[in-house]
Amino acid sequence: MIKAILIDDEAYFRDKVKDKLTRYFKEDIEILGEAESVESAIKIIEDKKPDLLFLDIHLTDGTSFDILSKIEEKNFDVIFITGFDEHAIKAIKVGALDYIIKPIDDDEFKEAVTKAIANSRNENNLEKLVEISSEYFHGVKKKRIVLKTSDNVYAIYEDDILYCRSEGNYTTFYTQQSERIVVSKSIKKITELLSSDVFVRCHQSYIVNKKHVLRYNKRGVLVLYFESKVPVSSRRKDYVLEKIFG
Repeated sequence: MIKAILIDDEAYFRDKVKDKLTRYFKEDIEILGEAESVESAIKIIEDKKPDLLFLDIHLTDGTSFDILSKIEEKNFDVIFITGFDEHAIKAIKVGALDYIIKPIDDDEFKEAVTKAIANSRNENNLEKLVEISSEYFHGVKKKRIVLKTSDNVYAIYEDDILYCRSEGNYTTFYTQQSERIVVSKSIKKITELLSSDVFVRCHQSYIVNKKHVLRYNKRGVLVLYFESKVPVSSRRKDYVLEKIFG
């Protein structure tokens, strides 16, 4: 059975999570305890050694990233719980971590917890994922993102991405290291993940890193420094040229 701790500065939401865990996951998850602050959370995590944390992003005395940065052995999984905070949600997505938005939807809750239960049987990459999410949350200039494939978990700098090409619900990342990374995400989700001031949706199936663009030719193609070529759709041409060269 998975052992969990609930960390939220509002008792109301801790009670909501407890109620849903009892209702849907009584046979799978045991609640070890609760905390409402950074200090009390660190103490109970180190004492109880949980398998899973339900973590509110913003607490009265800090953030959940403050907690995670002070825990040396992260032998647990995490589900963030947050109000609608666009910056925090983007940070979580960049780190490929799971989250639930308040007010808590039953279906989203069940999906996130079911995934955490499945992850408990796999290798834990939490240290790196949290590090990258925290970097974004705290505004580190050179941003990294986590890409999960069927075989690997990659942590790559946005600056190393040349462009992305999408086919249905799969997107291939082309990097400076000539590595191709295929992830099971649509181009719409990838667009939301990448920095909008650096990456440009130039075609229905392509996103390009404008830092790597050398020129635009009359055949409607962006030529990159590493000899890659990326098409520009006619309807996006003016927008793309303004974003890259304007």
